[in-house]
Amino acid sequence: MVYALLNISDHTNRLLNVVKAKYGLKTKAQAIEKMAMEYEAEVLEPNLRPEFIAEAEERLKGGKFTKVRKVSDIFR
Repeated sequence: MVYALLNISDHTNRLLNVVKAKYGLKTKAQAIEKMAMEYEAEVLEPNLRPEFIAEAEERLKGGKFTKVRKVSDIFR
């Protein structure tokens, strides 16, 4: 576990308190962890959502593709 001292604004402090209350957490560290997990799920990995996978599969089924043996064949 990493220990860190943080300087945060009053607004951020209030936000952490809201997260603590909403999820029944005991510490602000748990609130920060919860926020980090939500951020990861919403922002960092949007391409892995089921909607994206379904859309990609549809594109693969209906797309026009050309077989190429060499990359140099593409740029002729």
